[in-house]
Amino acid sequence: MIEGAPQPARMTTRIYLDHNATTPPAPAVVDAMSRALREEFGNASSIHAFGQRAKAAIDDARTDVARLIGAEPADVVFTASGTESDNIALRGVLDAAHPSRTRLLVSAVEHEAVLNTAKAIGRRGLPVTILPVDADGLVTSSALEAALGHDVALVSIITANNETGVIQPVPALATIVRRSGALCHTDAVQAVGKIAIDVVALGVDLLSLAAHKFGGPKGVGALWIRRGTPLAGVITGGRQERNRRAGTENVPAIVGMGVAARLALTGLAADAARIGGLRDRLEAGIIAKVPGARVNAGSAARVPNTTNIAFDRVEAESLLIALDLEGIAVSTGSACSSGTLEPSHVLRAMGFPHGRVQSSIRFSLGTTTTPDEIDRVLTVLPAVVQRLRAVR
Repeated sequence: MIEGAPQPARMTTRIYLDHNATTPPAPAVVDAMSRALREEFGNASSIHAFGQRAKAAIDDARTDVARLIGAEPADVVFTASGTESDNIALRGVLDAAHPSRTRLLVSAVEHEAVLNTAKAIGRRGLPVTILPVDADGLVTSSALEAALGHDVALVSIITANNETGVIQPVPALATIVRRSGALCHTDAVQAVGKIAIDVVALGVDLLSLAAHKFGGPKGVGALWIRRGTPLAGVITGGRQERNRRAGTENVPAIVGMGVAARLALTGLAADAARIGGLRDRLEAGIIAKVPGARVNAGSAARVPNTTNIAFDRVEAESLLIALDLEGIAVSTGSACSSGTLEPSHVLRAMGFPHGRVQSSIRFSLGTTTTPDEIDRVLTVLPAVVQRLRAVR
């Protein structure tokens, strides 16, 4: 530690309710990555003993990640992030598609990793259709069927929304997509590790996930690709990842993702029940103690850790800052959009008026969240909201 340098706040004195942005890495993950940095420094493409040890570590992690999503290890491709996984899925499928199938369909409530990639694809001259959602943020079967056509190559529908936690009916939608002859991708970054995910049950052709959303490190993700799915290489170079994603593998990060996947699978049911109970307690307490507070998409099926709440006559950014000064970290939505003045595209797509969009805060809990922390939020929040309303 540099003498005189500003010291970070002690985690024990602050409350972290922004797990959808990123999760703290599990201690076992940190330990495994440290060992890999020291001991598995070989290049996994090398045929000597050092390289083969690194390759074995990657293969073990691939098996753990595959088990987490009900997949075969050979169908899991490691990437540098969920965003990269989304890019490979969208760009790779469209580049490999039959010339008669050039159109991309994405829902209006996708993460920016999908929406901005879709916009970039559109700038290449390929047609892109944005699927509308209902008031809960759900893509309906009728909307999907109306948008499909023989020219559609790929449909991308998020599994669980990063802002509201709403879970899409992916199996039913994927069935409709398959019937049309198109392929289906789902961004499951905010679902994996929070709810049970089985790629076979979902019925999709490609699925994206990211380690740092379930206790793993940043800088590593994965893309599951159904065997036989046509996919052009997006990152070219060497023959890593069975020629599907070139580049020397980040062995320590992949090892960390494997450990995080193993931990997530082991604790999934218990964690979901405990965290869901805390989320419900937080919601009920806020509604009871803060007049004019409303849960966005509260009637829809959601991942158990997420709630998005609108506070009437309060600007969300001001509330976020005020809570941070009280030692409580929350968010106004996607961390990838922070720092912008644009209102939430997710809440706008759900048809909410401008005032409600601008007054909404996301609380996202995690494995480290405690009942005492929820009680502390419920003690602090009402007074903060009252104070902000008084100065309007």
